[in-house]
Amino acid sequence: MSTPAGWQSTQGTLARELTMRGHGLHTGRAVNVRILPVHNAAASPGIVFRRVDSQGRELARLRADPALRRAQPLCTMLRSADGQGVRTVEHVLASLLTCEIDHAIVELDAEEVPILDGSAQPWIEAIRTCGRRALAQPKRFIRVLKPVVVSDGSGGQRREMRVEPAARYEMCVRNDLKGFGEMTWEGALTPDVFASEIAPSRSYGRLKWAVPAIIAGYVRGMPILRGARPSCTASIVGNRVLGGMRLPDEFVRHRVLDLVGDLALAGAPLLGRVSALRPSHEMNYRLLSALLADRDAWEWTEFEA
Repeated sequence: MSTPAGWQSTQGTLARELTMRGHGLHTGRAVNVRILPVHNAAASPGIVFRRVDSQGRELARLRADPALRRAQPLCTMLRSADGQGVRTVEHVLASLLTCEIDHAIVELDAEEVPILDGSAQPWIEAIRTCGRRALAQPKRFIRVLKPVVVSDGSGGQRREMRVEPAARYEMCVRNDLKGFGEMTWEGALTPDVFASEIAPSRSYGRLKWAVPAIIAGYVRGMPILRGARPSCTASIVGNRVLGGMRLPDEFVRHRVLDLVGDLALAGAPLLGRVSALRPSHEMNYRLLSALLADRDAWEWTEFEA
């Protein structure tokens, strides 16, 4: 059986080290990132986040693993048993998955992955500039064997997530926002489709929501949107976006971006169709958790070169 169209037949890592610098969307703190190639995938499998201090001393290692996921407002966070964490991992995870970097170490000297311009495009461009080195292991996918559904709410607030068998990675995501109407993105997800149609979409929000959220975060002792700026979000005022949208229906495309990143915690792309109505980080995780918990609903599939 051949690899689905658009995907490589082997696993991969970076051809050389990648470096980035920016600030966190929620903490507002400056952070330096290095993404390092993995030369021995058997010894250090998957994507691993490595927290270091300002002198480069290791504080913790956290695998991109659903078991380490912790609920946080407006982002996905990984946290170890000793309390060390890395927040806002979804954009870099989506970028590594769709650039087919199956093994890498993401090293950070602060708690939060930088938001950059609010999209995944800078990550995609940087990863492609560094290049990909193929590894000997065959490419792995998670094949969905039967439908899995999770839902929440009712009426106009209903959220529903579904994954069902398909021969390729497909998505149909619907979302709505007052003043902008219903938006839908549907298609097969491949590295090239993600790079051109999804990656440029930015995190977004209404300016009138941001200040109360920041204040509430300070009261609760939880960083929320302290680093939010028009330069790193699609900032909504009334029924318009400051500076305009980058893509048609940019908001729903960003929901796709977050969904791809959250599902990347599974460790491989899916062979399945994901349908989502009003997705959120919490609902994305609930779908992933429900799928992985049912061992009759999925299996690992490898494709030989």
